[in-house]
Amino acid sequence: MTHVSLARLAHLATATLLAVWLAGAHAADIRSAPQDTLAEARAQIAARNWAGAIQTLRQVNDTGSADWNNLMGYCLRKARTPDLAGSERHYDAALRIDPQHRGALEYSGELYLMKGELARARQRLATLGQVCAQGCEEYLDLKKAIERYEAAGQKYLPGDE
Repeated sequence: MTHVSLARLAHLATATLLAVWLAGAHAADIRSAPQDTLAEARAQIAARNWAGAIQTLRQVNDTGSADWNNLMGYCLRKARTPDLAGSERHYDAALRIDPQHRGALEYSGELYLMKGELARARQRLATLGQVCAQGCEEYLDLKKAIERYEAAGQKYLPGDE
């Protein structure tokens, strides 16, 4: 019986050491996980500090990210002096990277309304309808923006965006 107990004890010790090692490896993975490099820009956007968000995004400079391009396009469009051409370039870049990026689809549709391009805004709405089956927030928001635009006699009226 003592021999069996020692074998069982050795097995338990091995299992415990393995569990401790795996837990340590997992914790190391968590510590080395990349941070959200856009968190500060998102905080600036939430505070409607467009200049601060643009500056933060320029520091991050992640031009290969659809999210980064979408946020840059959004900030350029919302800035005190909007840069609509720059905004469109960034939305287009976001959609080249991710053609189904719901934020870029919605916001570029709103940009087209600002530019008086209703047909292009409707195209973005149609694409959103395919991407999220007409039920997602981005689809509903762009649909409302188009309805406001039409009700105002083809004039862009900012909403709760």
